[in-house]
Amino acid sequence: MYSSIVQIFLIRHAAAVDETLALRDPHRHLTLQGREQARRLGDRLRWHDCVPTVIWTSPLTRAVQTAELIAGAMEASACVECLPALAPDGSPREVAAAVRAQAPGAAVMLVGHEPSLSALGALLVGAPDFAGLAKAEAARIVDGVLRWRFAWDAEAPAIVAPR
Repeated sequence: MYSSIVQIFLIRHAAAVDETLALRDPHRHLTLQGREQARRLGDRLRWHDCVPTVIWTSPLTRAVQTAELIAGAMEASACVECLPALAPDGSPREVAAAVRAQAPGAAVMLVGHEPSLSALGALLVGAPDFAGLAKAEAARIVDGVLRWRFAWDAEAPAIVAPR
C-alpha cells in the first residue's frame, strides 16, 4: 500500500470518436457528449473539494482534452502536463514512481485509459481487485485507501468503505 501522498485522483478520459483509417487511435478527440461529460465531472469534483496540485495526462488527444476541460471546470490553478507513462502502452509502475516522487501533501490528478488506470489503482491501494473505471469516472485515493468513485453523471460520490 502507498501512503506518502495525501490524495490521488484517477480519471478515465471521456467519450471519444471511434478510430478510423484516417483518424488513428492517438488522435481520437472527444465527442460533443464527451466534452460535456468532462465539464460536468470537473464541476462536480470542484464541489467536492478536489484541488489538484499536479495534473498529469496521457499524451493521447482524448485524455488531454478531458484533463483540460476538467481543470477548467474546476478552476484549477495547476497546469495540465503530459506524462507518457499514462498512455495505453505505458507503465503503471512508472506512473506510481512519479507519484511517489511528489512532495508529501500533494494532490495528484491522473487522466488516462483502461486497463492501465485500474492496474495503477491496484498498485496504489495494494489490492489486485481494483475495478476498472468507466469513461468520465473519477476515483479518489487518500493515504493509500480508495475513498470514493464518482461518475460524471452521478449526483454524489459512491463512498467506498475502507478495508
